[in-house]
Amino acid sequence: MTRTALVLRYAGFAVLATLANLGAQRLVLLTGESPLQFALAVIVGTGLGLVVKYALDKRWIFADPETGLRAHGRKFSLYTAMGLVTTAIFWATETAFWTIWQTHTAREIGAVLGLAVGYLVKYQLDRRFVFATPGRI
Repeated sequence: MTRTALVLRYAGFAVLATLANLGAQRLVLLTGESPLQFALAVIVGTGLGLVVKYALDKRWIFADPETGLRAHGRKFSLYTAMGLVTTAIFWATETAFWTIWQTHTAREIGAVLGLAVGYLVKYQLDRRFVFATPGRI
């Protein structure tokens, strides 16, 4: 795959995962806007975005051939661990925008910015630690 194709594919999958994330958040926030509901929205959205992005990355970005519950469990665990750092970037940015401006538009702008930076970092971590090919660093 060419570098351009890889970047476009990865960016497209990041957009899909972001839309899944924000869509799930909106659904949760339909129930109210308390701090507890906000936290639940962020957690639910992040979880859905994580699963969507893992499935797409595994197959279409890293062409990982491993199958089976054990292999998926190990890789998904590593993928999630790598995502903790990038999730902190995302959550901090989204929460800062929400806290400062207290609008859904600002929250979503913060979310998109945080996710964009997080995905750039995440690709490098996943390439090196989760879907590493022997001999490639």
